[in-house]
Amino acid sequence: MSRRRILVTARLAPGTVATLIGSERHYLATVLRLKTGTELILADGAGREFIGSINRLDSDGVEIAIGDELPALQPDGPAITIYQGMPKGEKLELILQKGTELGVGSIVPFYAARSVPRLRDERIEGRLERWERIAREAARQCGRPDRPQLGLARNLADVLRMGEHSVKLLLWEGEKAVGLRQLLADTPRPDSVAVIIGPEGGLTGEEVTAAREAGYCSVTMGKRILRTETAGLAILAILQHVWGDLG
Repeated sequence: MSRRRILVTARLAPGTVATLIGSERHYLATVLRLKTGTELILADGAGREFIGSINRLDSDGVEIAIGDELPALQPDGPAITIYQGMPKGEKLELILQKGTELGVGSIVPFYAARSVPRLRDERIEGRLERWERIAREAARQCGRPDRPQLGLARNLADVLRMGEHSVKLLLWEGEKAVGLRQLLADTPRPDSVAVIIGPEGGLTGEEVTAAREAGYCSVTMGKRILRTETAGLAILAILQHVWGDLG
């Protein structure tokens, strides 16, 4: 029987004992109904994995003996970053959850010119903690050994100064000439991909021009205009299918 992979927040090192409490204890004891003696693969969220064996499991917690560290996993595709124009309501939480399941490497919301919600400074830390928790729970559910990196950018100008990416894509409903299908067919698998997606109402002409001048290629995914929470997940699934580990 194969070992279950479990993402945990505890510090992991060979020869030590990790005690899981709270939601992690509940997941192992109540959801998975694991027993004493069960062997697991424990992931630390940063890509490191260890063999573990349950020593004790009760209402106080789950005690796991940490064994050998496993060889580092090699990436199955490019590191994908989604720069998401801040959407309304709870749409970003859906994007975080499903994007994690689809293997996104990083998600960075940003305030586009047409973004309606604006977090007050005093609420940013709490919201980032909630986003981290959503990503961690989604990673645990789908068996990822890591979780995506999360950030927050003030505007598109900040996004355009972030990181070096092998391929830079801008999803834009106004693009008529460059289709995603042909672009992917003509492009060898890169090391990293960045995708900019606008909020409800899309990006302004000035934002599109700025992204193009920064090296982003505007592309269309077809005749239908997708909602902002659909567009990112759709292109993420396509990129993972063509260049990554999906399908």
